[in-house]
Amino acid sequence: MKNLKRQKTGINPVSAADFLPEEKLRELQFDRLKKIARRAFDHTELFNMRMKKKGIIPEDLKSLEDIRHLPFTMKNDLRDTYPFGLFASPMNEIVRLHASSGTTGKPIVVAYTKDDLAVWTDSMVRTFAACGLHSGDIIQNAYGYGLFTGGLGAHYGAEALGATVIPISGGNTERQLMIMQDFGTTAICCTPSYFIFMLEKAAELNINTRNLPLRTGVFGAEPWTEEMRSHIEKISGIKAYDIYGLSEITGPGVGIECEFQDGLHIFEDYFYPEIIDPETGKILPDGEEGELVLTTLCKQAMPMIRYRTRDMTMIIPGKCKCGRSLRRIRRISRRSDDMLIIRGINIFPSQIESAILAVEGTQPHYQIVLTREKGLDNIEVQVEVTEQIFSDKIRAMEDLQAKLMQSLENVTTIRIAVRLVAHQTIKRSEGKAKRVLDLR
Repeated sequence: MKNLKRQKTGINPVSAADFLPEEKLRELQFDRLKKIARRAFDHTELFNMRMKKKGIIPEDLKSLEDIRHLPFTMKNDLRDTYPFGLFASPMNEIVRLHASSGTTGKPIVVAYTKDDLAVWTDSMVRTFAACGLHSGDIIQNAYGYGLFTGGLGAHYGAEALGATVIPISGGNTERQLMIMQDFGTTAICCTPSYFIFMLEKAAELNINTRNLPLRTGVFGAEPWTEEMRSHIEKISGIKAYDIYGLSEITGPGVGIECEFQDGLHIFEDYFYPEIIDPETGKILPDGEEGELVLTTLCKQAMPMIRYRTRDMTMIIPGKCKCGRSLRRIRRISRRSDDMLIIRGINIFPSQIESAILAVEGTQPHYQIVLTREKGLDNIEVQVEVTEQIFSDKIRAMEDLQAKLMQSLENVTTIRIAVRLVAHQTIKRSEGKAKRVLDLR
């Protein structure tokens, strides 16, 4: 009962910035855009060079719409200027450095001044408030601490919210569950794939998460589908929220779903969103899918001007029922650079996940295996099934395999080989799940 009382007496610090009249919000954005463009022009060699190449200076910005004239920034720019080439602040003003894991070559380095950390913390407070969390909550933070931005970003935001923070980081799942029970955790922050692993482990230990105070999950750092959300909420009894962020912009807290779970509100007083055609760079209208481009409007140490995220989404037209004036994007289900081209057909891992979870009897654990034989690319999807089905009659297995192949073909338009594997066959992840195994 102690935890339930804390939930009732907690204070939810909803920010007035989330509800600014649109005209005021656009004025604020334009004022900040002019200042940040000037800062990047004066202190970042790459941006200065690209602006001059386009024949413009920051003072040429006469309206918010003129952002379209500014040059793009891309991930390769951060790699090419490693480690400090995009910094707009001297090192004696930079109070923290983070870096991406870097799957190839050098990591991507990002920097923060004291004011930058204050902005990041504020966006995370607003993130948690949008999820219905408050000062009465006990938040178990299972994002990784260290150079990865997830752990510390969520940590400082939860503390500033006034919540009790459990800085447990990732891994050691049995201990996670013990802490969850003993400390009365009301909210969990981690990747969705890791939470599914936690639910599996809880079942093995005869822990019913529905009997715990846990009511909220803030899940991000990897793409996940609506089908995955439904699976999580059905088993755990919690409400699962999608959080969006990326290290190059600030970390987690760029966008979040509200209680209506109808798109992610972007904290656009700090991070200005655009949707572009990834081929032409042309800005697309609301309601059309394209690549998300973000501009940091307040970041001093490392301004990102029109950063191409490679995340595919769209701006949802109209206002949200929650009343926030902040625009919403559709959840990120794929990236323009995670596309697989098999026999001339474009396939995204998110399509495969949706097709698998639409078939009853499967588990939310799968792996896409790519091979090449005689110059031709082949794709096989390995799918875990429940113990009951795996030990059932051969006919039942064959029927399930046929249903999966049909579901995949309906979504992707090509015939994909399916191999059913036993429970716990596919390696679990305590961070981001590795869905594609490329053996070509």
